[in-house]
Order: sequence, then C-alpha cells, then structure tokens
Amino acid sequence: MLRLSAKDDNEDVRRYWNQEACGTGRPIVGEVQELSREWFERIETHRYGLEPFIHSVAQFTRHHGKRLLEIGVGAGTDHLQWARAGLDCHGVDLTQRAIEVTRARLSLYGFSSDLQRIDAETLPFSDDSFDLVYSWGVIHHAEHPERIIAEVRRVLKPNGMFIGMLYGRHSLVALKLWVKHALFRGRPDRTLAEVVAHYMESPGTKAYTVREVRELFDQFTHVTATTLMTPYDRLWLPSWLTHLVPDRGGWFICIHAVK
Repeated sequence: MLRLSAKDDNEDVRRYWNQEACGTGRPIVGEVQELSREWFERIETHRYGLEPFIHSVAQFTRHHGKRLLEIGVGAGTDHLQWARAGLDCHGVDLTQRAIEVTRARLSLYGFSSDLQRIDAETLPFSDDSFDLVYSWGVIHHAEHPERIIAEVRRVLKPNGMFIGMLYGRHSLVALKLWVKHALFRGRPDRTLAEVVAHYMESPGTKAYTVREVRELFDQFTHVTATTLMTPYDRLWLPSWLTHLVPDRGGWFICIHAVK
C-alpha cells in the first residue's frame, strides 16, 4: 500500500477534499447557485438516490434527543438528517470547506451544530461525551484510522454506539481498479490495497476485509459489520454478472459498534 508520512498524508488528504466537499461536483449540482436551497437539494437527491441504504443503517429518527458527533461532515447531508431528527449535533472535518458548507446548509434549514475543523485522530472532547458517533466513508482516508477509532471509543459514553461505513477491499470496486491499474498495465503483482491507495479518491485511501474491521473495533463490546453491494460495484458491468456476486463482494462495510 502507498505509505506517506503522517504530515504529508494528512495535508494531501486535506488539499484533495478542500477542492470541493464530497458529493458537490458539477455533474451533481449543475449550474445552480452554490449554497442555495436548490444546490443542497440536488446534492441530497443524488446522495440518497445512489445510497438509499444510509437511512436504514443510520436510522436517524430512532436517536432523537441523543448527543451526536459526526466525523467527516462533508456537504452536511447526513448531518442535516441528524439535526432534523432532534439530536444535539456536533461535527468535525479535516477541511474548512466542509465546515463552511455544512454550517451554511444547517442555517438555511433553521438548524445549528457545533462544527470544528480538526484532525479526528485527536478529538477535542472529554471522555464519555457522546451517545452516538457517526462517520460514513471517512475514516479510511486517514493516515491512522486506528487512532480515530480509539478516539471514538474514548468519547463515547458507556453503551454508546458508533455507526459508520468503511470501504471493503474484497469488492467489485477494488477488483475493477486492479484490472485497470494493475492487470492492464502489466503489473498483476500490485495488490488490491495498493491500487485503492493510489487511485481511489484522496492519497492513501484504505479498504478492509470484514475480519480487519472487526479487529479495528476489537475494544468495543459488540460489533456488527455488514457488507453491501453498491451502485459503484455494478458500474460498467452487465447486470447478469453483478447479480451473481453476493453482498460480501460489495464496496461498503456498514458498522454498528457498542462501547
């Protein structure tokens, strides 16, 4: 796997995501005014059109009244759902861009959150501070995901829950990357982990097996890790082929972990 120094990796990741908050690209929002209601609605429609299962994994409305920390708020789409569901919302992100977009989004809909731009490998919160920590597709971009997970456990209250998603290495997405960037380039010796680190989003992106996810969360009392097939796995492949692949070949590993 691609390995960079912690400083360089964090700065490269920050620069990558500071260009635009995740899910806010021109193909999604078109020419509408940035930070307008229509701009945000297009982002939300696109996100939940591709990933409708976020609602069944997060179960936003079942956590009313809880104190929430979201790690990696992105464009604030999920953060808005937590606010709408009546949670006491707090959020952190590596980039100032995400903080500004999320703050603008919540304000537009009449909500607020304590939002901070920080590196989540060191969270500025006391032990046992939150009922719920949420992070969807973010922690695998960190140089040291295990440090973030240790921090998650520290700031969770006893019996508090982490809900989130990490990328799955034994997936059609990773396999397609390997075919394109390893096999077709005469480098079949390159591993799935290496091509994900080099060619999936920001530098050093990681992807896991279910067993590795369980090992990451081994200090929690109860962990479920469920792999989901996604539209990204099915992209550019015939439907008959993807229907033959079980969910364990999917790109998303959804996690519920109780402290």
